[in-house]
Amino acid sequence: MEIVQVLHMNGGSGDTSYATNSILQKQVITKAKPVVIGSISDLYTTNPSPCLRVADLGCSSGPNTLLVITEIIEAIDEICHQLNHNTPEFQVFLNDLPSNDFNAIFKTLPAFYEQLRKEKGEKFGPCSIMGIPGSFYERLFPTATIDFLHSSYSLQWLSQVPPMVEINKGNIYLARMSPPSVLQAYTDQFRKDFSLFLRLRSNEITPTGRMVLTLLGKKSEGPFGKECYFWELLSKSLNDLVSEGLIEEAKVDSFNLPFYMPSRKEVEAIVCGEGSFYLDGLEIFDINWDGSDDDDNKKFKFDRFISGQKVAKLIRAVTEPLIAYHFGDAVIDVLFNRYMEYVSDHLSKEEGKFVNFVISLKRK
Repeated sequence: MEIVQVLHMNGGSGDTSYATNSILQKQVITKAKPVVIGSISDLYTTNPSPCLRVADLGCSSGPNTLLVITEIIEAIDEICHQLNHNTPEFQVFLNDLPSNDFNAIFKTLPAFYEQLRKEKGEKFGPCSIMGIPGSFYERLFPTATIDFLHSSYSLQWLSQVPPMVEINKGNIYLARMSPPSVLQAYTDQFRKDFSLFLRLRSNEITPTGRMVLTLLGKKSEGPFGKECYFWELLSKSLNDLVSEGLIEEAKVDSFNLPFYMPSRKEVEAIVCGEGSFYLDGLEIFDINWDGSDDDDNKKFKFDRFISGQKVAKLIRAVTEPLIAYHFGDAVIDVLFNRYMEYVSDHLSKEEGKFVNFVISLKRK
């Protein structure tokens, strides 16, 4: 399986699209906002520049794509008003794999530019936005050209499925039944990929540049945390389809996700070992699987079926291209209906939480 060709979110704006089912990612961006604004503000006040070059890696498409860029522009505009400076020009690079729905992004840009002119006035520094298709596990930009790099919910995706010497039988990700060699393959692949990502970005970022990365992780330092259980439920759903004769057992045994959720110690060790960046901060926060707010759940009666449906649609929007490529389109609806049932049942017994790391880095 060629990851570059098939790893992308569901495009368009339909019921199963990423654009329609990305409320969780929006919540994550909102919770990470103070770190992003703190980092970009410190960068600009320390080294004001007539042109601020910002890259968002793994931008996807949909309503969240320009959210971080909007937050950054607002923060810099406010700083410039406080300092009585002219706002800088903004050069924004939106990166994702070539299979990303860039056309959907480009169609929103005229309205985005018009809104900026209305809110900021004609004297506001020009803003130009362009798409950069390609893997962030390769070089994307010329040397020392990017001032601020951002990535949200992308670095948990690996450059490839880890090469394995044993079959991860009945599982699509790490589980307690996975052989030790499978765990080692996953940890080695993440170490290799994250180290490469940092090394590549260190070449592209300016000497005073900053970087903020948000990714899924796990609080436990052990190999199998409950944070990964949402994948076990998807494995269980696939195995049900095997029992019902809808897919072959060998198909499940040969399917593994190019995905990894590291621990805090793993992230810190890799940043330290690679050596290009100072770890300025690492914050951790939880968020419900369905993207809902705990206060809302207390205020209104929690409905596990609605939550199960939201989670199933979210995971479908993120994984359908990978799963359909391997198993075929015909099983998708029945698979995610079964997954919705398992998630709903799980949420009736205990909470489902994603653990998020927000990592702030400075170029050495």
